[in-house]
Amino acid sequence: MVVRLDGRSLTINDLIGVASGRADLSVDPAALDLIGERHGLLQAARARGAVYGANTGVGANRHEQSGSDGDHGLRLLRSHCAAAGPVEDDVTARAAMTVRLNQILAGGSGISRRVAEALAEALRVGAVPTLHSWGAIGTADLAPLAELGLTLAGERPWRSGHGPVTTIDATDALPMISSSALTVATASLAFDRVQTQLRASAVVAALTFLALRGNPGAYDAAVHQARAHPGQVEVAALLRGLVAGCGSPARIQDPFGLRVLPQVTAPAVQAAVALHDVLVAELNAAVENPLVTDGGIRHHGQFHTATLASGLDAVRGTFLPVLSLSVARLGLLMRPDLTGLRAFLADGPAGSSGLMIVEYVVQDVLTEIRVGMQPTAAGTLSISLGLEEHASFATQGARALRTMADYAPTLLGAELVAAVRALRMAPGRLPDGPAKRAFDVADEALDPISDDRPLGEDLARAAELLPVLALIR
Repeated sequence: MVVRLDGRSLTINDLIGVASGRADLSVDPAALDLIGERHGLLQAARARGAVYGANTGVGANRHEQSGSDGDHGLRLLRSHCAAAGPVEDDVTARAAMTVRLNQILAGGSGISRRVAEALAEALRVGAVPTLHSWGAIGTADLAPLAELGLTLAGERPWRSGHGPVTTIDATDALPMISSSALTVATASLAFDRVQTQLRASAVVAALTFLALRGNPGAYDAAVHQARAHPGQVEVAALLRGLVAGCGSPARIQDPFGLRVLPQVTAPAVQAAVALHDVLVAELNAAVENPLVTDGGIRHHGQFHTATLASGLDAVRGTFLPVLSLSVARLGLLMRPDLTGLRAFLADGPAGSSGLMIVEYVVQDVLTEIRVGMQPTAAGTLSISLGLEEHASFATQGARALRTMADYAPTLLGAELVAAVRALRMAPGRLPDGPAKRAFDVADEALDPISDDRPLGEDLARAAELLPVLALIR
């Protein structure tokens, strides 16, 4: 697989392919030619007068002329290289490099062609810089991108691999860091995982539905056409397909964990669709300040990532109820009055605990997610001598979504472990169809022993199955 970067057509799947090393990349020659042209325009504008960051200071120092100091660009990178906080993993670092290169190829930065070519070469040879997380607030990832710039300049070592070294001059430094490439990369990687988890959650829920002998009337098309919120009809149709052929329901009306599944899942589906579109736009955006166009140099506020921040908040806010409903269904599976099986799906001597401890685990994990649920876009600040008095905090939203994606598999995996155990104990409840295919995948992977024993390995294996289950329809 070869991903062609041209500044216009990068997708999230392409980004993940390059970042993970599963795809090689090529660069569109026409995009490189545009970079060269725009770099010439920036240099000409700098020769004529003040251009922010190219021959002036930045932030509150914007009115200070930098003079003819040849080290202006490197000093800017050095001063913004905080190198503080956790170090990003290799995939995230490569994703940030890919995003930044593709944004540069959009042609608005004014950066020199040699820097773009060096960044492309670093990606081709698998070189990875050390990027520390802290130093961004949703108005450009200044600190980590300064690290990337200094690494390309040879002032910081590549963490792995042998990357190229190039010259960073006065018109390269600010264009290199005037981007939210790390934020967008972090958000894209986390979004891809959450989208997979969201798809898998419906399949896991269908197994629980069958184990509990649920009533499919709640998913009937007539019900959801009566109030056809976006996504709800789609989710209900998916669930109907998954549970088709189920036996007679055990109840005239199910608990909420089964009955409101379409209503709770639909907002998350819609929020995911919206965030996907925002991320694709960000991947292919020329947002550098100043922006170099054929019509001149434009100073602007396009670096502000308010739309991305809102989209991240929306996905987190709508995915949390999906996860909490999964936890509720786990509780239903523990109840003998609903399953017709022993309490906690125990299978052993009297007093066996079965899956009792799993409820404690999921409540712990769910609370960890819940305490970080404040909308990041609600934050305020005033920095740089009061010149910069607002920020989106999309960076923190991206990290929060990553944390959510880290924790969610344990919750969904716990429900899967319980549903599979219940269906093993009552195999007649499982009709042929997509749900049975999902069960067969999980049944083969999960330990069949149901005596009291440590459950950590079961939970880990179940979490690893989610990407496979997400494909079952």
